[in-house]
Amino acid sequence: MEDLKCCVASCDKPLDQAYWDAQYRAKATGWDLGTVSPPIQELIDTIEDKNSAILIPGGGNSYEAEYLLQQGFTNITVIDIAPTLIEVLQQKFVNQPHVKIILSDFFEHQGQYDWIIEQTFFCALPPTMRPKYVWKMHQLLAPKGKIAGLLFNREFEEGPPFGGNKLEYMNLFFGAFTILKMDVCTNSVTPRANSELFIELEKNTAAEVHLYNFEGITCSGCKATVSEKLTSLDTVLNVNMNSNFSEVVITSTEEVALKKLQDTVSYDEKYKIIKANY
Repeated sequence: MEDLKCCVASCDKPLDQAYWDAQYRAKATGWDLGTVSPPIQELIDTIEDKNSAILIPGGGNSYEAEYLLQQGFTNITVIDIAPTLIEVLQQKFVNQPHVKIILSDFFEHQGQYDWIIEQTFFCALPPTMRPKYVWKMHQLLAPKGKIAGLLFNREFEEGPPFGGNKLEYMNLFFGAFTILKMDVCTNSVTPRANSELFIELEKNTAAEVHLYNFEGITCSGCKATVSEKLTSLDTVLNVNMNSNFSEVVITSTEEVALKKLQDTVSYDEKYKIIKANY
């Protein structure tokens, strides 16, 4: 699996625009398959509506967008944070009006999509950003919209890529999405055989998913206690706090009043929960 490596970074180090642009300028793109992966190709072949709004976040060299075009799809958006890559993609798709290329931070993007294709975007994010990923995906999907694609079913000593496992992902997405598929992929490319899960997650339109900033927690034990107290609130389905204790995503059947959340964590005067400014 060494071909997956790019510049090694700490799990908690921000992998920002400068970092990813440097990878493309240095051509340190060991994760690049050079073609659409067989599981993604098979997925695309099942989508019947050629006018479906499709987003490819962290688009890389966008072989998926090429394949979508070949199959007659008309509403494709590729977003990436690396300017060097975006310049290449703008030239690559210069005469393709059905592909929109956007230079932006995914977490600041606005839109509504029927499908979001997951191909090495999730694993490129530091694990501490995974709760925010759930929140943003839920925000960007149209009713009945789906995330579909691949997640790693293995751990890495360093990253990116960053790995995980099925149980972790089930707990992460619970409530915000209906898990239609999350199975070991049977048609991965050879270097990734037996190390990928194919996912198909449908947006739960009955759920509210909200992102909050959190202050005051300094240890995993306190994180667990706060998460348990928040989960016990009426209407709350799931609580995911990130690994550096700075953000929490709350999934519920209706939005919980901020004062109620603040009161729930006020047993320790250091704890503060604030609605994120997005």
